[in-house]
Amino acid sequence: MNDKSHVSLEQHACLVCGIAYDTGSILLDKRLRASLERHTTTGWGLCAEHQKLSDDGFVALVECDPQRSGKATGADRLKPEQAYRTGRLAHLKRDVFAAVFNVPIAADQACVFVEPGVIEQLQTMVAPVSD
Repeated sequence: MNDKSHVSLEQHACLVCGIAYDTGSILLDKRLRASLERHTTTGWGLCAEHQKLSDDGFVALVECDPQRSGKATGADRLKPEQAYRTGRLAHLKRDVFAAVFNVPIAADQACVFVEPGVIEQLQTMVAPVSD
């Protein structure tokens, strides 16, 4: 049985967690050929959970393994499709992010990719001090 069709449900991959989610759009092959899978991932965005955190003023720190990630070409920024996510995440308020890292962050930037150890370092900065 052929699983292809001339229609497909569009999905985006979450920039933060990498999980595919439905966009609510339907894709159609104009030639009406059975060329599409049931779901088609067409781009990047934020899943509902991470969109809410972004709307609430948080920036996601996504830990990536530099050895397994692709290399940035011509720029010092890693593209989402090049990032090998380790699964470790942290969320910081935008003003806290700017103060801790001493760099401004654009209002529409939902996440940054960080090297292993950065999230652990932040956790030690906020860990309670025992007597």
